[in-house]
Amino acid sequence: MGPGRTAAWTALGAALGPERGRPAAARGWRYLCLCRKPSVSGVWGSLRALHRSSSISLWEQVLPEKILRGEVVSVSSSWQRNFLGQKRDCLFAGVFSGCGAGGDHGGEKLSLQDIAELIRTKACQRVVVMVGAGISTPSGIPDFRSPGSGLYSNLEQYDLPYPEAIFELDYFFHNPKPFFTLAKELYPGNYRPNLAHYFLRLLHDKGLLLRLYTQNIDGLERAAGIPATKLVEAHGTFASATCTVCWQSFPGEEFQVDVMADRVPRCPICTGIIKPDVVFFGEQLPQRFFLHVADFPMADLLIIIGTSLEVEPFASLSQASRRSVPRVLINRELVGPFAWQPRHNDVAQLGDVISGVEMLVKALGWTKEIEDLVQRETNKDAL
Repeated sequence: MGPGRTAAWTALGAALGPERGRPAAARGWRYLCLCRKPSVSGVWGSLRALHRSSSISLWEQVLPEKILRGEVVSVSSSWQRNFLGQKRDCLFAGVFSGCGAGGDHGGEKLSLQDIAELIRTKACQRVVVMVGAGISTPSGIPDFRSPGSGLYSNLEQYDLPYPEAIFELDYFFHNPKPFFTLAKELYPGNYRPNLAHYFLRLLHDKGLLLRLYTQNIDGLERAAGIPATKLVEAHGTFASATCTVCWQSFPGEEFQVDVMADRVPRCPICTGIIKPDVVFFGEQLPQRFFLHVADFPMADLLIIIGTSLEVEPFASLSQASRRSVPRVLINRELVGPFAWQPRHNDVAQLGDVISGVEMLVKALGWTKEIEDLVQRETNKDAL
């Protein structure tokens, strides 16, 4: 195992999360051993079998060197679905420790109180969270597709053929102004995180958050204090930008002045349009999205908040956890597999998203902690 590969194992091991007594490189290597040797019994049996092999030949698609270099983004969505749908259970069932809630094989139906108990007793310590637009609307984020909203009215002047054209590259190159009107409205700093965002921050502060996957581009997860290392912004971010001609990268602050002044930001090197690293239709997902290959098999609790689970490939992640792992949906209605393929250990808290999060916070006994956190962050913003 050369130094470059060791470094890659270490990076993937760090993404998998801490494990007492086992260095990061071993964790990353172990995970990929299991991908290659599903028939070998046990973790160390897999390692021994791989060690005896004359050459190390792992699934090319998930080599950590490729994750680090960004080459994994060429993997097709059909391969992802095949891996998640057909390989997940045979590779990971019974190998990684879970919170033992029982899967689909009978037993008592779980409740929100049961989930809180699993978290409080640290039976669940590797929590993966998926969030959508429903977590941000209580912060006042407008929907550009809803007639009557101020943002919709601002975009009407551009006579868009349909609302989604704003995220199409062909239309962007023809007329970038509508997108930058949206960008000005959503630019980080215009809105503040709400209680649901600070609940996620509290999960991180307590060392329970393995990863947060978000469909949102509003940056409120970052604003709540969740570090970039814990975030997968599946649909991109305003925190960075790239020239559409020379591909020079820029931090988000460098084009903020132009956006706020209703100007289309231009590259100082080639004068090409600088586009925030928000994923448009037809663009590849961010490299970090493919951390799901490591995160979801490791998760011992999946929490899904405020999403319709309709947009792929994000929506498929809701089925990527092991079947023994409880899934919690906090949403206005049943969506995705919670509606058409529920598991026995699914928990659905339907209705207002903030009210649902408050109920979970109360069940956890974290009400005072989250109130203090919100107050501290509010005071910090006021300075």
